[in-house]
Amino acid sequence: MASLASQPEWMIRTVGLQKTYFLGGENRVHALRGVDMGVRRGDYMAIMGPSGSGKSTMLNLIGCLDRPTGGQYFLGGDDVSQMDDDALSAIRGERIGFIFQSYNLIPQLTVLENIQVPLFYQGHDLGKTLHRCRELANLVGLGDRLDHRPNQLSGGQQQRVAIARSLVNDPLIILADEPTGNLDSKTGAEVLDLIDRLNREGKTIVLVTHDDKVAARAHRVIHMKDGVIDREVINRPPPTPSAS
Repeated sequence: MASLASQPEWMIRTVGLQKTYFLGGENRVHALRGVDMGVRRGDYMAIMGPSGSGKSTMLNLIGCLDRPTGGQYFLGGDDVSQMDDDALSAIRGERIGFIFQSYNLIPQLTVLENIQVPLFYQGHDLGKTLHRCRELANLVGLGDRLDHRPNQLSGGQQQRVAIARSLVNDPLIILADEPTGNLDSKTGAEVLDLIDRLNREGKTIVLVTHDDKVAARAHRVIHMKDGVIDREVINRPPPTPSAS
């Protein structure tokens, strides 16, 4: 199984992935109970499930925000499940783009500066990244808002900044956690249209949602229950991986 997991067409592959939270004494919570799951390059997958099903834990592990207690996790062919904190931090900064429900922008920074934040933590010369950051602001429709701060933007505009920020390191995957949860239906649809566009252009997307209409945009949907994948629904076939 591990040899299959490391093949290049798999952007994400989990093998028997487990996560147990130890609460003291004999108390423990088995959040993931051995999950085998794969996401191919260019795929768009939604994760659904009730509270306590393991979907948030799954996203945290995929995003290298936490470490599994068992099994393996391959990202871009590399087994990251046993990496130390420094290595995981580097993986997050270089390979993963995050979009959160609450936007997680820094209020004191402008649109342009918020987009630059991941590059700052990677030690890039920010002066040399201005052109790319302006391009991304234009991509999400905020090229005329570069000097605005988050409190001068609507919720939808703030989420667009978050999307631009998620793209600035040219990540292997984009992880979106309820990206439209704080938006009205019209603005949420606009944000989802942008995510759809990114996927059509080749980005691999994994999205957690409780909304069936949001999940329907994905190529496929996995439904989690009690720490395992209960079922999978194919909305439409994912793209065929390129030979390159």
